[in-house]
Amino acid sequence: MKTPRRTADVRYILDDQVGFWLRIALQRHRAIFTSKMTHDVTPIQFAAMAKLLEVGPCSQNHLGRLIYVDPATIKGVVDRLCKRGFLTIQIDPNDLRRREVALSDKGRQLAKVTTKVASAITAETLVPLNKNEQRQIIALLMKLSGVQPAGKKSRRVSNEAAEGAYSPGG
Repeated sequence: MKTPRRTADVRYILDDQVGFWLRIALQRHRAIFTSKMTHDVTPIQFAAMAKLLEVGPCSQNHLGRLIYVDPATIKGVVDRLCKRGFLTIQIDPNDLRRREVALSDKGRQLAKVTTKVASAITAETLVPLNKNEQRQIIALLMKLSGVQPAGKKSRRVSNEAAEGAYSPGG
């Protein structure tokens, strides 16, 4: 694609902006996700189920924070997944006043299938990069998102990220 000639008075060049290229990369990734993901699962629904498979039952609010979405969005996601029979709401055994979101048996089976599909989606998304670049891009995106790598199992997040200011879609 040929870029139009730049004039001398232009100070903001779109092609030089990180947000522009993040959007283009996300469009490519979402196209791959949409073409490969099974059971009409959206990226945010997948993220919720994958995180529940990883961490087990938790409050709806905590699940939202874990996948960086605001309370209204996670409520809608949980409601839709419950209607489809993939999630259940249960009483927290440690605090009978609190309710937890959990994968149903059907949801656990689906999460296991879709995480395998998601691995293939990730691999296809990263095809243009060599192995070193693949590792680097994850670290750089985490840094740009305000997420501090704290090991494979846990990650510390900035206050803005924890409050849902960032909502990277799945």
